[in-house]
Amino acid sequence: MSAPNGFTDGHLVLANGEVFEGEVFGALPESGISAGEVVFNTAITGYQEIMTDPSYAGQIITFTQPHIGNYGTVDLDNESVRPFARGVVMRQMARRHSNWRAQDSLLSSLQRWGIPAIGGIDTRRLTRILRDAGAMSGSFGTADPKVLLQAAQNEKGTAGVDLVSQVTTQSPYEVGNGKYKVVAYDFGIKTTIVNCLAEIATVRVVPAHTSADEVLQMKPDGVFLSNGPGDPEMVNTAVQSIKDLLEKGVPIFGICLGHQLLARALGAKTYKLPFGHHGGNHPVKRLETGTVEITSQNHNFCVDEKSLAQLIDVTHINLNDETNEGMKVRGARAFSVQYHPEAGPGPHDSRYLFNQFANVMDGK
Repeated sequence: MSAPNGFTDGHLVLANGEVFEGEVFGALPESGISAGEVVFNTAITGYQEIMTDPSYAGQIITFTQPHIGNYGTVDLDNESVRPFARGVVMRQMARRHSNWRAQDSLLSSLQRWGIPAIGGIDTRRLTRILRDAGAMSGSFGTADPKVLLQAAQNEKGTAGVDLVSQVTTQSPYEVGNGKYKVVAYDFGIKTTIVNCLAEIATVRVVPAHTSADEVLQMKPDGVFLSNGPGDPEMVNTAVQSIKDLLEKGVPIFGICLGHQLLARALGAKTYKLPFGHHGGNHPVKRLETGTVEITSQNHNFCVDEKSLAQLIDVTHINLNDETNEGMKVRGARAFSVQYHPEAGPGPHDSRYLFNQFANVMDGK
């Protein structure tokens, strides 16, 4: 049954059999089904930046903020050339938007981006299920709920899947004209990260499979390891490149997936969190000063710091669950954090890390 303005009756079904009724809109595939790993994000604003973050490849984003789309969309705020998320779940879609910057409505943008969405969902109930049971596969659409359940149960999720190859740039490109020369590995890099690096450096963004030899030929002052989607155990080529760069003494700064890959290059283990960290309000303690940073985060996997006890100094911890949020490699000019200092969206408490990277490149 069709509803007004392109909204069509549909269902969201989780792999455990939970069924939610709602309205489907956006750009649903011809099959009438969109499937992926369902996660929730607790950010209050920044829905456009969240939807266009490549780290959501393979996932369906649930917004805990109940009203989405009220300020429209602006092309300047996109974090990638296109969204890679499998879909979006929300309580209510704004039928009208109002903001002086707005160029389009969220509904039109979803259609243009090719992203399906479902609204009218009890996102409080859905979030409680995901918190209790952990992130799980799900599907939504206009198909029969029994068919949606089968699609949800057939979905592999993000563990054991190489998602980086789906989002990385196919060819190098350059941004900025700063003092330093930085090579940035694109594992799913966000535009705001590139812009932050471009404030201090000339940034050469390279594909995820770029070898250490190719990077060294560019004679960089430092190497940046970006964020990205999925399981760090599936990005083995990059791990070998990072090992080689560490041996050459190149300054390295990693965030999010880049943090996990740097840890793996040192021999660390990574593991999947029950429902991950997704939002712009996660408290992280900086151990050096004792200060607390409110951070932007988007990841499902985490570094087991105990597997690196003799090789790193822990620099940051998450105050919600005491998981690792940062490290400095002993005897090397390399450090990393699990969260997003560029904050697109989110608070700017951690922007100092880009200047810290500049200091490391200066040998300080």
